[in-house]
Amino acid sequence: MRRRDVLAGVASAGTLAGAGALAVYGLPGDEDEEPRHDPVTIDTVEAAGSSDGTQQIPAEGSVTFVDLFATTCGICKEQMPALGEAYDRVGDDVTFVSITNENEDQVPDAELADWWDEYDGHWPVGRDATSDLIVHYGSGTPIGVLFDSDGVVRWEESGRKESDEIVSRIEDVLESESE
Repeated sequence: MRRRDVLAGVASAGTLAGAGALAVYGLPGDEDEEPRHDPVTIDTVEAAGSSDGTQQIPAEGSVTFVDLFATTCGICKEQMPALGEAYDRVGDDVTFVSITNENEDQVPDAELADWWDEYDGHWPVGRDATSDLIVHYGSGTPIGVLFDSDGVVRWEESGRKESDEIVSRIEDVLESESE
């Protein structure tokens, strides 16, 4: 009986070690794979430049720039003019969206729309109610994530970004797709 318990314990430890290695290192051959994110559907909010509805992230067949933010984040507020300028420069060429993981109980739609207007947002804004994106790409805000039209992550960075940097990254992806 003791021998069976020992063997079961050894087998369990081996299974756990293998699962841990898979979680950390991935499957063999994965190192050449491009980082992708399964599409997530977010709810968009009626606000300046945004309509009530849904948006798939990343948008199918479109270069997609996502700004993950929080209304309580000081850096996010400071970054809004740079985002507005970047959107004005490339908005027609990409799917450009800002997303908060704050739910409607925390920040009601009307309050989010007022915040959006106060900080001159004029592109789509939505909610990641499941926090899937913010959990996947980091724990702080703001976070910028740029997907190519195949849904491959081409750039991701947390912290404040300037409009020239955002536009340059987007233009690099657009240029590589036109080649």
